Amino acid sequence: MSEKATLTIEGKNYDLNVIIGSENEKCIDIQQLRDATGYITMDPGFGNTGSCYSAITYVDGDKGILRYRGYPIEEIAEKATFVETAYLVLYGELPKASQLKTFSARLKEHAPLHTNLEHHFSGFPTSAPPMAILSAMLNLVSCFHTEVLDVPTTGDEFDRTVALLLSKVRTIAAFAYRMAGGRPINHPNPNLTYCGNFLHMMFSDPYQEYEVSPVIDKALNLFLVLHADHEQNCSTSTVRVVGSSRANLFSSVAAGVCALWGPLHGGANAAVIEMLEDIKKSGRPPSYYIDRAKDKNDPFMLMGFGHRVYKNFDPRSLILKKQVHDVLEALHLNDDLLDIALHLEQATLQDDYFISRNLYPNVDFYSGILLRAIGIPLNMYTVMFAIGRMPGWIANWKELHDHKLRISRPRQIYTGHTVRSFIPMAQR
Repeated sequence: MSEKATLTIEGKNYDLNVIIGSENEKCIDIQQLRDATGYITMDPGFGNTGSCYSAITYVDGDKGILRYRGYPIEEIAEKATFVETAYLVLYGELPKASQLKTFSARLKEHAPLHTNLEHHFSGFPTSAPPMAILSAMLNLVSCFHTEVLDVPTTGDEFDRTVALLLSKVRTIAAFAYRMAGGRPINHPNPNLTYCGNFLHMMFSDPYQEYEVSPVIDKALNLFLVLHADHEQNCSTSTVRVVGSSRANLFSSVAAGVCALWGPLHGGANAAVIEMLEDIKKSGRPPSYYIDRAKDKNDPFMLMGFGHRVYKNFDPRSLILKKQVHDVLEALHLNDDLLDIALHLEQATLQDDYFISRNLYPNVDFYSGILLRAIGIPLNMYTVMFAIGRMPGWIANWKELHDHKLRISRPRQIYTGHTVRSFIPMAQR
């Protein structure tokens, strides 16, 4: 017999099914609650609400666990490229050699943009935020590929659409960066790796081809791998909500870009760098800002510390921290911001205030420094996040359709006026 939970309302008992996931997560099924009782639940921010069944990513925040399709992030980060990781997230299994070859070939095939699409970049002002351009251009790409607007979630058409989005998102990002700086665009080079091709489109110049360092290629791969998916976060939930209306894949991921844009989500790594820059310019010791962060009357916050889900440590931050040191050492870079960051990290890890509240460095704390070392400009940080998260968005959109989920439609508790009579203009 399946486990039940009993809810007592107005003296009457209601049995609710208890659902247990593959990792022994438990939830109470309230799908019929309103019909049976007339009651709804209240959960602002949906911190205790399960919105779907998913087999893509598992997160245990209490234990610091992150797995893609069952594979620990530590193993994926060490052994897989971003292209392999994207395939895993999208299709559920690590690719065989032949599958990886075909998948990589599709990515190379779909990297270029339609010539007419390229002209649209010049219509944006040079001050346009790259995230706004990315969202707009992803929707615009669909206008040049209308045959995939009603794409199914399996078969060659879906495979083609997946490759098209994964490949063109980096081309759009690179073109936006080049046009904003008044530089000529660099077309994709099919002879380069996924990350190498992006770096070429970003940084090559007519008089000098960008030489892709293996160290930088590996670091960018790792950044993208660590951001490929993260369960039902704000942007992924947005993709699912938009997709639940049966909106096409392009519109759904464009909405995900907009959700990711916020400083509490994808913009957090840029906020970390801005904070470190402010600390550096002030000339004050890191301890001054730690004291400010602990003062409940001071609005100052240490960006890049703590996490909504992880309660002990963020496994991605441990991986990324080592990579930051490796990159700086290999490139012989000395970064004052890293020194400030390490001072903050050590101080907070030894401070009872931060320890008691589990305010540890998260993935954003180190990812901004890594992107800075690679040479990515600050206004492109969140765009980089979006490139990495694209496999997860697509996989969740696919899963939503495969499960034939209903359109998302949260309820509310109305707190406004009760019925009122209309007041004529002369009497107002």
